[in-house]
Amino acid sequence: MAAHSETLGVVLAGGLSRRMGGGDKGLSVIEGRTILERLLQRIGPQCAGLVLNANGDPGRFAALGVPVVSDSVPDFAGPLAGVLAGMDWAAEHRPDLVWIATVAGDTPFLPADFVARLHAAREAAGAPLASAASGGRTHPVNGLWRVALREELRAALGRGERKVGRWTADQGGAVAEWTADPDPFFNVNAPEDLDEARRLAANSAQ
Repeated sequence: MAAHSETLGVVLAGGLSRRMGGGDKGLSVIEGRTILERLLQRIGPQCAGLVLNANGDPGRFAALGVPVVSDSVPDFAGPLAGVLAGMDWAAEHRPDLVWIATVAGDTPFLPADFVARLHAAREAAGAPLASAASGGRTHPVNGLWRVALREELRAALGRGERKVGRWTADQGGAVAEWTADPDPFFNVNAPEDLDEARRLAANSAQ
């Protein structure tokens, strides 16, 4: 899948991983690669650039070879803060990029057509953003966002907004649906999820 020339890929790994007992769940290994390595290798060819959103010491991600940007909103404000961090980085460092595509940092089976299908959905709907869906559920953290929305998002975060799905709905976001096995948006939230991801990876071409 060819890179979309106006899109920055942003991997969101700024959470606290409470259900995994803390630490960086994106550094968990599946079939010889960390989840973050898998994600970057999957989304990298689809975008014109990549950054990782993570808080704390960025040095722990040095081996990944991508810029690390932390939240500007304090106190671990959730995925929307990571989306804003990606938008702000794009505006400062890559003003040629009109869009960011965000992926949850615990999603090891991201599809190769992720960015292209989100663009197709938002173009068809005339929307300023688009979210992925699978299995009858929308996954708004995995989405496409117009960088020009960043001041609106900053104001919403300042008002205390933390719900990704609510904010995307307020903006009139489009949805792109995937059907695949394993679920391309399966995410690793708990130790049993990691076990399942390893089983799925071992039994598939994923």
